[in-house]
Amino acid sequence: MKNTAEKRYNSYNEYFKRTFGSRVQKVSVDAGFTCPNRDGTAGTGGCTYCNNDAFNPSYCSPEKSITQQIEEGIAFHKVRYRRAMKYLAYFQTYSNTYDSLSRLKEIYDEALQHPDIIGLVIGTRTDCMDDEKLQYFASLSKECYVMIEYGLESTNNQTLAAINRGHTFEQAEFMIRKTASFGIKTGIHLIFGLPGESREEMLDRAAVVSELPLNTIKFHQLQIVKDTTMARQFGQDPQAFDLFSLEAYVDFIVAFVERLNPDFVIERFTGEVPPRYLLSQPWSNLRADQVAVMIEAELERRNTWQGRLWDLMNEPLSLQ
Repeated sequence: MKNTAEKRYNSYNEYFKRTFGSRVQKVSVDAGFTCPNRDGTAGTGGCTYCNNDAFNPSYCSPEKSITQQIEEGIAFHKVRYRRAMKYLAYFQTYSNTYDSLSRLKEIYDEALQHPDIIGLVIGTRTDCMDDEKLQYFASLSKECYVMIEYGLESTNNQTLAAINRGHTFEQAEFMIRKTASFGIKTGIHLIFGLPGESREEMLDRAAVVSELPLNTIKFHQLQIVKDTTMARQFGQDPQAFDLFSLEAYVDFIVAFVERLNPDFVIERFTGEVPPRYLLSQPWSNLRADQVAVMIEAELERRNTWQGRLWDLMNEPLSLQ
């Protein structure tokens, strides 16, 4: 059983405690980036499910300096997470490597100059990375904590085209592997419940992503967010969407986690969107930590854990 003594899965909080010796909190920063599938480089309109306002904290605004956003974010989190002593600057909004290297250096150097910031978490797309940027992040990671988080969302190319990602799984896989080869900590996001994907197909995805050189993985249940292309599609044909009930999602996640590489750190099981932004989500009133408690209880009830089935599938054959 390859997980922490406290939990039946490789927990993000426990990972931070092992890495830093204490609680570390992420502080969101909006540096004013955009995406190649918004400006016409890879497409227009952005991903069909995406409305960045739905997950951007109130203190985040590209009109403010990086330093001001960090200061306000730390003040916000000190009320909610009093045990946090150090912070990571989390560049989450849009694609945070989609600019020149010189501009990226200005942004990330300013964040790292703050005395309470000990590293960076950078959300981006695999088509917004290149060797020059990887060399920069590899060098930076020798001085501080650096995590590159790629939005993968699905391994199905038909789905990726339908949600307007502007790249294939094979293209994303290439850059994920290349990023890890530079010695950079690498993570991905997956969305469960995208139209056209069966539960069986999504479960099979565990074996595919388990072969990637990842440090962290983040799960989102599909939520229909207002003012998105997907919201319009949902309004036109709600029967095309099979949104998870809470019970079905807990059951699915436990089954997925059993099949998942036990070395991956699970950052979170669900996404959170303020209810005012949601067009449809049967259990939007629950916080991510509340759902996590339910998932942990189900793992306990079934006496199972992250990687239980993955371990069985990857056991070496004994010689007769």
